[in-house]
Amino acid sequence: MEIPAINLKAIILVHWLLTIGCMAWLPSSFAWGNFSVLAIGVWAVAQRDSIDAMLMLLQFLMGMVVTILTDIIHFGIFYPLTNLATERAKDLFHFSAGMAILSLLLKPATCFFVYQMYRERGGDYNVNFFPSVSRNRDAYESIDPQNESSSPANPFNQAQDNKPSVRSY
Repeated sequence: MEIPAINLKAIILVHWLLTIGCMAWLPSSFAWGNFSVLAIGVWAVAQRDSIDAMLMLLQFLMGMVVTILTDIIHFGIFYPLTNLATERAKDLFHFSAGMAILSLLLKPATCFFVYQMYRERGGDYNVNFFPSVSRNRDAYESIDPQNESSSPANPFNQAQDNKPSVRSY
């Protein structure tokens, strides 16, 4: 099964609209965090053919992962525990909270699609949480030239007498 190709412009537009919809309820720190990440995404769109575009796409991906965590923190802190006074305030809150929750639900899928775009553009970022460490020394190649004149008793190949000599490097 092939993964559908989704345009980065569409992803940025959807998240921009959802972030605009959240601004009635959440504080400005939420907007600053999300708009900063979206600005990096816009930069990746504008510089599609440059070498920096892959780096911008990776930064956009990492920024989206960070905003998932900060969005959860914002929801936990700023979700109102009391009833809102007016009916209009309730409606505005429900709309804004719905947009924020929808944005949060779409972010993991966005991260998946952005990672696929990164791989298509030639990025190779393998995520290994448990890297394997090998102690195989068969492929070890010494950069120090071995001399027959050196011995374990005289590892630096110095003259046997106590006179300082000039070493050739």
